[in-house]
Amino acid sequence: MASAAQQLVTHLEAHLPGFLAYWRQHMKIADDDKYIDRVEQNSLAMFALVKEALLRSLSGETVERLANKIAKERAEMNAGIGALVYNVNLGRRLIIKHALTAPLPITELAPLVDHMNELFDQFLFHAVKKYNELKEAELHEKNILIARSHQDRLTLLGQMSSSFVHEFRNPLTAIIGFIQLLKFEHPHLPYLDIIDHELQQLKFRISQFLHASRKEIVESEKEMFSLRQLLEEIIDFLYATIVDSDVDISLSIDESIHIFAYKDQIRQVLVNILLNSIEAVKEKEKPRRIKIAARSQNETVTVEIANNGPAIPANIVETIFEPFFTTKKLGTGIGLYICKKVIEDHGGEISCSSDANMTTFSIRLPV
Repeated sequence: MASAAQQLVTHLEAHLPGFLAYWRQHMKIADDDKYIDRVEQNSLAMFALVKEALLRSLSGETVERLANKIAKERAEMNAGIGALVYNVNLGRRLIIKHALTAPLPITELAPLVDHMNELFDQFLFHAVKKYNELKEAELHEKNILIARSHQDRLTLLGQMSSSFVHEFRNPLTAIIGFIQLLKFEHPHLPYLDIIDHELQQLKFRISQFLHASRKEIVESEKEMFSLRQLLEEIIDFLYATIVDSDVDISLSIDESIHIFAYKDQIRQVLVNILLNSIEAVKEKEKPRRIKIAARSQNETVTVEIANNGPAIPANIVETIFEPFFTTKKLGTGIGLYICKKVIEDHGGEISCSSDANMTTFSIRLPV
């Protein structure tokens, strides 16, 4: 007498044509799917696994091999993981439905149905896993391509901007020189200080572009200098902007803190962050505060520039130092990128944190 498993297989084989017809009619697959002709082949292969699992022991490698094959086809056609799971579960539902009509006692049928469910679960696990792996690999390749294309565009833009900005240097230097002569010969002539200040700001921006393109040759040498003194010079330089923006700046730096670095580059970083901080606090009502503090510990100097402007969203904080990223309408997006580059070239680190009360830029430099 045939075993319960053999009787169930015979019963399922008798219903196979109707099962396949219903499955093909209700499954999720596009009409232009290039693997549409393999649908019946794949379903018969799955049915063969069901029979083998019922009649004999079935290795996990056999199930995984078929699951990987079908997952590759679905991933190549970009059919979606939902359609894959739906089609497999549709086949499961139909087979279990026909199995439950087999003339077998429930005590013999129940473990066989459990065994088939276990097979489908195992198949789906391998299929979904393989599908996700293939899609992740595809996304990784696309990201590499996008990153490479983005880098090429940045390189080209850097070359174009540096060549373009270089043309400004000579006439700008001449204008600044003549302004100095006018101030000497006509010290009471109005607006010269304002013109000189704006030209110095323009010169600073040009230096940013040239530093970003690496065409700016650093002729100065590293030197030991007082951090407090440098910041006092910067605040004097930005005095007109600070007064115009009605910002209260507090400086809390001990006279003993000195660092060994390229002074002009560190000045550029601090000016940039202060200008950004001034722009930020202008977006809120008074009081507008910027706090500058520094401490020296374990051969490291930490400078913190904090402002009480609007909070920066967390997703923006993560990308704020990326090149050409800006939230300003007229921003270039290279200022903070240059800051990061300069600080890292000095062997240091720069970071930003922000909440509803304060936005703080932290710079850590070796003494």
